[in-house]
Order: sequence, then structure tokens, then C-alpha cells
Amino acid sequence: MFQPVSLFVGLRYATAAKGNAFISFISFFSIAGISLGLMSLITVSSVMNGFEQTLKTAMLDLIPHVQVKQTSASQFNSESLMAELMAKEQVKRVQPYLTSDVILQTNKELVGVRLQGVFDGYKNPVEHSVYSGTSQRLVSQKYQLMISRYLASKLSVGVGEEIRVIMPDVTSYTPLGRVPMQRLFSVAAIYDSNSEADTSLAFADGRSLARLMRRTDSAQYDVSITLDDAFSLTEFYEEMPNLQQQYVVDDWQSQQGTLFAAVAMEKRIMSLLLGLIVIVAIFNILSALSMMVREKQGEVAILQTLGFTPTMIGRVFMIQGLYNGLIGTGIGVFFGLLVANNINEILQFTGLSLLGGASLPVVFSTSSLLMMTLVSIALSFIATLYPAKKAASVLPAEVLRYE
Repeated sequence: MFQPVSLFVGLRYATAAKGNAFISFISFFSIAGISLGLMSLITVSSVMNGFEQTLKTAMLDLIPHVQVKQTSASQFNSESLMAELMAKEQVKRVQPYLTSDVILQTNKELVGVRLQGVFDGYKNPVEHSVYSGTSQRLVSQKYQLMISRYLASKLSVGVGEEIRVIMPDVTSYTPLGRVPMQRLFSVAAIYDSNSEADTSLAFADGRSLARLMRRTDSAQYDVSITLDDAFSLTEFYEEMPNLQQQYVVDDWQSQQGTLFAAVAMEKRIMSLLLGLIVIVAIFNILSALSMMVREKQGEVAILQTLGFTPTMIGRVFMIQGLYNGLIGTGIGVFFGLLVANNINEILQFTGLSLLGGASLPVVFSTSSLLMMTLVSIALSFIATLYPAKKAASVLPAEVLRYE
């Protein structure tokens, strides 16, 4: 079988069973370090991607991606605006939208939440997350309320029980003076979206909420816009440049952007810390090769007398170091995918279970996996350059002078 002589000698050095035990230990440690680092990096990155994807799905399904607010009756007509928006390619759904910060009060507790209206004939954002009760009752009867499982537990209420809704932004005059608008609502359903929204978001019948907010004309409701891709806000605003100039516009980035930024930052920090394991292992390749060059100086000199050029000598040690990097990267990627894909079974087997029996979400990113693999191989190659240069600079006459 024909192959480059540098490749043949480099692989013989890399796979030789005999040699300096300390150098062999460092080589093994470098392969193990790269494997362990990549396995940890792939596992943690996949779980963090899963958490981020779950958060996006759960959170951004409950709130509008873009909210166009009422300015004045003379320049705002939600019905005509909705028709205009539906013609845009990036827009997935448009519907009337009402929301207000309110206080939910029971005999035992009160809590401040964002109350969002749900209108009959339009998509209910938590219809698929109903824990108990029925979402149909929310829009079929007046003054109905849907709260999260978290809020139901905090307020100690269940389906069919009443909650007083106090709206501080809307007031009325009474013999006792100016008081906030308030009304008893009945709990129609309880939802559980497993997201941050559960702590601060409740839903009410849109018509009943409009009465409390004194929005008598449906044409003056705010407009909720759901995009095909929530992260294409820039492209959406470029397609409708006059939207922000003519109306008061709010979007999910201003409301929840800090939460997603914190998750992304946490993922980057974790990747950086775990990536240091790989970098340390790469330095072990450099150390092992440097000691190998010093130990093999006599053999290098003999190879040069047999016709090896300095370039060929350098390639021998580059191949040896790159061999360790490729083996470590391959093992790390294989076990990383294996562990990440079976992380919940592994936790269950070891007796480590999450709170409430929840499972870890895992999402693989092909681009991230490819980048981690290529960076590991590239760093392994870079680590071989200095030892290869030192080997290529060996002078046979000086080494063999006393042989």
C-alpha cells in the first residue's frame, strides 16, 4: 500500500506501544482531556439549547411579538390596520389585543399581574396549556378568568371560584371619592405553560376586559402581531417603516429581551468555561510532542541522513500530534452525542431527578457541533507547529557527533 513516508512514520510514532512512559501518559491525558471537554461541551450546550428553545416556545407563544397601541380615535382603526398587516409575508397572525396591569385579590392573598384579553374567534395563546377547567368557557361567558397553576396555588383558588380584579389605571367616582375600577371574575380555567409567564400573566374574556377598561369601540382595540419568526423583528420593521412613526409600537424584546439575553449569556459563559478543558488538553499535546522531539533527536538525525528533508521531519511530528487530536475529538463527539441524547435516562439511573419529575430538554445544533469539532481539530493542529519546527531544526552532525 502506497502512502507518504512522513504519514507512515508519524503514525508509527503515534501508535507505538513502547517508549517513554511519562510521554505516553501525557499523550493519553491529552486525548482524554479533549474527549472529556468536548463531551461536556456538547452535553451542556445541547441542554442549554433545549432550555432556550423551550423558553422561546413557551414564552413567545403567550405574548404578542409586536403590539400596536392605540393613539387616538381619529388616526387609529385596528380593523383596517389588521387587514393591512395580514398581507405581509412575515406576519403569521393578527388579532385584537387588550392588556392591563391589575391586582388579583382573594380573602387570603393579593398579587399583581398582567391581564390579557382573549377574544372569541381568535387563537387562545394558552389553549394547549390548560391544566384544569375549560378554555371555551373563558370566551363564552362574561367576566371569566384564566390564571396559571402557580397563581392559583398562591391565591388558593380553583376552577369556579371568584377573584376580585382591581384595575388601578382605570378609576371611577363614588361617594367615597375616586376609586379603582374593580369586578369579581370567575376562574374558568387554570393553565400551566412551564415558563416565566406563569408568575405574572393571567387571561380574561376580552369583551369583559374592554368594559372595565372603557374601550367601547372594538375598532379602537390594540393590535397583536405574531410573526413567523419572533427573532425577525428587524426585517419586519424594515418592511413596514411607517409603523413606528404612525403608532405606538411595543415588542417582545423590550418586554422580555433581558431574560433571553441572560440565557444566551449564560450559555456562552458555560461554553467558554468548558472550552478551557479542551484548551488545557491541547497544551498537553504540545508538551508531549516537545518532549518527544527531545527524546527522538537521534532518530530524527538518522532519518535526515536517510534523505528526510526538514519539511518531512516536521510533518512526522505534526501527524503524530494531529492523530491525538483527531482521536480525542472523535471520542468526545461520539460520547457527547450519546450522553446528551440519553441525559434523562442517565439522571434517572443515577437517582438524580429534577424537581417535579421534569425532564431536561435537549436540542442539537448542527452548526454548533460542526464548529466545536473543527475548532478542536484546528487547535490540535496549531499545537503541533512549534514542536514540528523544533524537530525540523535538528542538525544531524551535532546529534550524531558522539554516536
